[in-house]
Amino acid sequence: MTTITLHPDFRVAPVDRRVFGSFVEHLGRCVYTGVYEPGHETADEHGFRRDVADLTKELGVTMLRYPGGNFVSNYTWEDAVGPVEDRKPFLDLAWRTVEPNLVGTDEFLQYCEREGIEPMMAVNLGTRGIDAAIGLLEYCNGEAGTKWADMRIANGRVEPYGVKLWCLGNEMDGPWQIGHKDAHEYGKLAAATGRAMRQVDPSIELVACGSSSMMMDTFGEWERTVLSYCYDVVDHISMHAYYEEMDGDRGSFLASGTAMSTFIERVVASADAIGAQKRSDKRISISFDEWNVWYLFSRFEGETNLPVQRDAPRIIEDVYSALDAVVVGDLIISLLSHSDRVAVGCLAQLVNVIAPIMTEPDGPAWRQTTFHPFATAARLAQGDALQVKVDAATMATAKHGDVPTVTAAATVDPETGALALFVTNRTSEEQVVTLRHPGATARIDGGSAVLADHEGPREGKDAAESYGMVDALPATHEDGTITLRLAPESWTAFHGTLES
Repeated sequence: MTTITLHPDFRVAPVDRRVFGSFVEHLGRCVYTGVYEPGHETADEHGFRRDVADLTKELGVTMLRYPGGNFVSNYTWEDAVGPVEDRKPFLDLAWRTVEPNLVGTDEFLQYCEREGIEPMMAVNLGTRGIDAAIGLLEYCNGEAGTKWADMRIANGRVEPYGVKLWCLGNEMDGPWQIGHKDAHEYGKLAAATGRAMRQVDPSIELVACGSSSMMMDTFGEWERTVLSYCYDVVDHISMHAYYEEMDGDRGSFLASGTAMSTFIERVVASADAIGAQKRSDKRISISFDEWNVWYLFSRFEGETNLPVQRDAPRIIEDVYSALDAVVVGDLIISLLSHSDRVAVGCLAQLVNVIAPIMTEPDGPAWRQTTFHPFATAARLAQGDALQVKVDAATMATAKHGDVPTVTAAATVDPETGALALFVTNRTSEEQVVTLRHPGATARIDGGSAVLADHEGPREGKDAAESYGMVDALPATHEDGTITLRLAPESWTAFHGTLES
């Protein structure tokens, strides 16, 4: 018998709304024919697709990271501001694509502003450094009377953008990164750049590059070394992780949330160790600013094998199954369960590139299977994350060892008592769960689920749109006990109330 126990007085932390962020990189068709397509029947006066913007709002995205990603590490931001007709294309070395520079800093930030989305900007610490970073920050946030702020004003934007969240480069531990550095080189540069940026705008939040994966040879030592240089300068350290089913190992894939939790806890331990060494009361938070299901090893040919291409080529356009959606839901459970340390999250990416939203040029936009758990969690997860105790059997996996068969996260709105409970059943059998709430009053009013066994054609809008959420198996209330039934290999979002 599986039991889940919770109480409204036992809380982890408020859920930072930025954990429901996403990512727009100049990669493939994420920007061009993704968010931006002048001439499309839904395009607004600025060239951005209204159908994509409407789906982004439905998805519940609160924040967008930009412009990369690997793309940022040989990006000259100055070449993509000012009159579009004066901008010159350049060769992006990360994805071997000719970038037309039709969308740049102003276009992106004004899009975020119109859509009510917080921007997260990254600076180039690959081929560039301090000077370019402080110039971009001044361009975005500076007041009139300085060089870069006056350039912004000359380009038609008088008021500063007030961008608060800044990434100090991207995946600088990765040998694939243009301008790759070792931990000492990067740590020193991040510290120096961060200090200079705070001179321009002391109110900003800074993200240092953590490991690109827990499987990197430098993992752990990278965090320790980098933070030894910049602990006092930065607010967050980044984490990136992608998960896929390998060689038919369904059990390990379904347990991806356990791997994500282990990753988070190890990075937190590394950060806290540096804090203890420095005798600091400061706590570094996690910016999990790239996460998703991505068939990186089994479907992607690798960026070094890509030919040089123009005109927004189709790169990394994974088509997702219902099983992938269950795993995305399980990853969200991991993020919510660590709300005391995870301040930022970015589902990578927003459109077309391993994305919940797909488009066709001059055609429709639609939801992939992974759209639904993200949108449901973003809508329901309000208020504070709760401590959730799950007593469940374990199952053996090839990659992660023994893992829980059932995982769960919950939130409660302290003002309304609205409860959201998210539960994954990783087994191939229906699970019966007793929901315990000692000393509190609880009710489950309903729910919806993603079922991994929902199989069928997924290509194109009509097929993909058939993969929505289904009604959860009904909960029963009897003698103060709530019984939940979980479909096999499913992710379920229950809603109700919980009060002391």
